Amino acid sequence: MAMKGRAGTVLALLTTSALLAAGCSGGGEEAPAEEELYKNPVTLTWWHNQSQDGPGKTYWEKVAKDFSALHPTVTIEIEAIETNQLQRTRIPAALLSNDPPDIFASWGGGEVREQVEADYLKDITEQTKTEVENIGSATEIWAVDGKQYGLPYRMGIEGIWYNKDMFAQAGITAPPTTFEELNDAVTKLKAINVVPIALGAGDKWPAAHWWYNFALRACSVDTLKKASTETVFDDPCFVKAGQDLKAFIDTNPFQPNFIATPGQHDPTSANGLLANGKAAMELMGDWNKGTLESVAEDKAALAKFLGWFPVPAISGSAGDPKAALGGGDGFSCAKNAPAECVEFLKYILSPDVQKGYAATGAGLPVTKDAASAVEDPALKSILEATANATYVQLWLDTAFGSTVGTAMNDAIVAIFAGNGTPEKVVEAMKAAARK
Repeated sequence: MAMKGRAGTVLALLTTSALLAAGCSGGGEEAPAEEELYKNPVTLTWWHNQSQDGPGKTYWEKVAKDFSALHPTVTIEIEAIETNQLQRTRIPAALLSNDPPDIFASWGGGEVREQVEADYLKDITEQTKTEVENIGSATEIWAVDGKQYGLPYRMGIEGIWYNKDMFAQAGITAPPTTFEELNDAVTKLKAINVVPIALGAGDKWPAAHWWYNFALRACSVDTLKKASTETVFDDPCFVKAGQDLKAFIDTNPFQPNFIATPGQHDPTSANGLLANGKAAMELMGDWNKGTLESVAEDKAALAKFLGWFPVPAISGSAGDPKAALGGGDGFSCAKNAPAECVEFLKYILSPDVQKGYAATGAGLPVTKDAASAVEDPALKSILEATANATYVQLWLDTAFGSTVGTAMNDAIVAIFAGNGTPEKVVEAMKAAARK
């Protein structure tokens, strides 16, 4: 599938974020003179979130090694850190300490705007014009006021990964397209003593993503755009998202003790339950293929049973039934990182490196000529669904910024724990927005 259609879809995503740029022309630091690059020995510290032993982690090690082989003056020191810890704790603390890593994971959206306003990030506008042109509109998620402060290396929409064998055993003849059909599938899976859905609420964000998807179904596109750009949450659809979520939780679709189960760490995590045939479904992004492989005890069996389908629609809801939740992983350079940091970021986005990344199955590449390297059937399904989505909403905690996002996630998880309410989620979001 050509990337052109996908890039057009991602354009719709861009209007959801508070950081939207008018364009990527003008401004930016001047590119360093070629003779100054690679002249003196430089050590780059690189924090990424491929923390599990698997294809993604191994590939990033190769990328760093290859770059150093091309540029012997550059040494790259890698630290692989679990996503939740990296995003919520390590990066904010490092930026505050004035001793951040040179290049680090970045999810764009309101988080990048906050980091730019605090003067933490390097303006890479001038040096990355070629990469921005090649990737297209998705780069705007990492732009603020027309200037580029990071670039994505993967991008895709979220959906439900599932065990095709378990579906067949339960008599589910086709992936659900509505929540009524999903509820029916849950009932059929329980009838054959299978855990319908694995959930890692211990890490909060995997549980919060269920609320995000209910909000995507309950709220109109215009409401979501306004919420993202103005942090306004007055529309009753946000309460309805919590009501729909609570009704779904009450059907008991998740494994026992889901509230304490981690998301993506080891075979006992939510992804481990799906990967090892102990649950039939998991809601997760395109990167999940790589994390499932990293915790699977039988990778060949996983490859045979694994499938993917888009998040189902809700009949009669105000939201666009073909809208999807999505986003990407990217990297930014710290403000005082050496110029070689930007060159390494550009190397990660080079066609050969992107094709190599696509071939690992760890996620979907962003450069236009790398889609041909996507071979996995499930990932091809995500590429197609991303292209067919009428609108792609950036992850809500990213779109709303870390202050609102953290308060929102905490209040959502309280619903899962049985001590929160749909109204309290919206109250927490409004209170955080006022800060």
